[in-house]
Amino acid sequence: MPKKIIQTSEAPAPIGPYNQAILSGDTLYVSGQIAIDVASGELLTDNITQETHQVMKNLEAILRAAGMSFTDVVKCSIFISDMGQFATVNEAYGQYFAVDPPARETVEVSRLPKDVNVEISCIAAK
Repeated sequence: MPKKIIQTSEAPAPIGPYNQAILSGDTLYVSGQIAIDVASGELLTDNITQETHQVMKNLEAILRAAGMSFTDVVKCSIFISDMGQFATVNEAYGQYFAVDPPARETVEVSRLPKDVNVEISCIAAK
């Protein structure tokens, strides 16, 4: 099955040898997103709630570029640098999945790209 590269200027450009997302058949694999504000180019890491919302906005832009939305997301992976921030990240994340949230795991990692506090990836399907 051929793959289609999904790219949008509405989300941060990749900072390595990867794409924002790959569409394979009806399944979209979205690379992990961090809290880069595309409009300003700034990395938002001072407030974990704001940081999580920015990550979700970046995911949303990529989903939209593929003709999808959060309602199409079937799986998310959340990586956080401090499990003590889980409740705060979870609260912000949950606002994007009010009905029928996807499968998910959340893991604490020792370090994330650019020393961010949270990175989220997802898989969506039509």
